Amino acid sequence: MQPYAPVPLSKATTLLNHGPVTLVSSAHGGARNVMAASWAMPLDFTPPKVAVVIDSRTLTRKLVEGSGEFVLNIPARGLAEATLAVGSRSGEEGDKFSELGLRTFQGEQVAAPLLEGCVAWLECRVLPEPHNQQRYDLFLAEVIAAWADPRVFANGRWRFEDGALRTMHYVAGGDFFATGESFKVSDAID
Repeated sequence: MQPYAPVPLSKATTLLNHGPVTLVSSAHGGARNVMAASWAMPLDFTPPKVAVVIDSRTLTRKLVEGSGEFVLNIPARGLAEATLAVGSRSGEEGDKFSELGLRTFQGEQVAAPLLEGCVAWLECRVLPEPHNQQRYDLFLAEVIAAWADPRVFANGRWRFEDGALRTMHYVAGGDFFATGESFKVSDAID
């Protein structure tokens, strides 16, 4: 299994600040699923909160509503094909993990699986907002645990020196961009 290290909750939203594609994993009542979600973002710092759109017609939605939790997995470039596949298939048609050979491991706070091959994971507990969920498919959640691959995220900062470990941004039609080169502005406030 790949390396991972805890991320202080005070730095958890930094894992999403650059707008990467996320994979939402969920589990409830013996079922599990994973779906791609480009519409996920940090929402608040203390406690850390996130927002993610989960369509009402998906198995993920049923599992998240049943369990009240999910994981935002941030895939590395090596999972591009799997990311496209899990975003194009319905979990109602079969177990995407098995069909695509995706391996998982267990987090500490939620039952939803964490996906290997990712570089960060946010374990989340839903903050019930029935109006937003029903009308906009928008789920708000508190991040209750966060993890990252220390080869690319340490001391609260991303460092994408290895191109294979870069996160992705989805455009459309199977086109992705890898997170690019970083640069620093000398007078930046931390």
